[in-house]
Amino acid sequence: MYLNGSRFSLVLTLHSLELPQASIYPAFILGITTYFLILLCNLTIVVTICLNRNLHKPMYILLLPMPINDAMGATTLFPHLLYSILSQDRTISYPACLLQGLIVHLYAGASHVILIAMAYDRYIAICYPLRYGAIMTTKNLVKIITGMWLLHVIAIIVLFSLLLPHPVCQTYMADLVCYNPSIRKLICEDTRDNNIYGLFTMVLYHGLSFFVVAFTYIHILITCVTNKQSDAKIKALQTCGTHLVVFLVLEFNTIFPLIAHRIESVPAHLRRVFSISVCVFPPIVNPLIYGFKTKEIRQKILNCFKRKIISV
Repeated sequence: MYLNGSRFSLVLTLHSLELPQASIYPAFILGITTYFLILLCNLTIVVTICLNRNLHKPMYILLLPMPINDAMGATTLFPHLLYSILSQDRTISYPACLLQGLIVHLYAGASHVILIAMAYDRYIAICYPLRYGAIMTTKNLVKIITGMWLLHVIAIIVLFSLLLPHPVCQTYMADLVCYNPSIRKLICEDTRDNNIYGLFTMVLYHGLSFFVVAFTYIHILITCVTNKQSDAKIKALQTCGTHLVVFLVLEFNTIFPLIAHRIESVPAHLRRVFSISVCVFPPIVNPLIYGFKTKEIRQKILNCFKRKIISV
């Protein structure tokens, strides 16, 4: 059944948070605290890299988009979620839902793009250390960053532009956040073009990132095993091992909700949990693993705090 009026004036209803009255304020405090910590940690990494010329190196320049992207991903979810917790109002306009879905996909896809670039950087640094300076020049960095981000943004915009011509048949969305598969289920016409293109982008992002990370980390592992310097070997293995765990968690978090929409036997509550966890856990974990755990960044932050304390 087609809905009357312009679909851009429609108001959708997201799935209920199902919070008991006694849990509303504790949930709101937990949510706003989590959001504040995410912004604080990620913006600290951004400011630290930007203000310290010693960190203006390929490794940190490639890292810089990650905290910006994580802050964007969290901001896509938390403000509306916090409002919903307090008001128990789960409505959202159709244009706002499209915008939220677009940003969620831009954020999730960018996470893979950034990890691919960082894996390539670590591969060159560890496997070809003598050629690192010649390969990772400023010119090549600009090419890598511009090329990957441009292709990524175009791919996601095309995905959502395929939804625009179709009318909407229902206003209830059985998810906690808007994203492409959940929006597609509101449409009553044949959305095969969006579905096929969505599958293509899913295979492209996850397949490419998995291949690049597997290829680079296998070569890094081989280099570390054959390296006679035990300290350098242990450090490289610890760093790459931690990064690999974070990557695998991101892979599962992002691919599960997309596949779950295509498999009816998957419990809906699992799909809902994973659909929002991708905007919560990576923004919390990434600044700890890729930022504060990195010696140079951690040292710069500690030095800044020491200067502040001394000046006071």
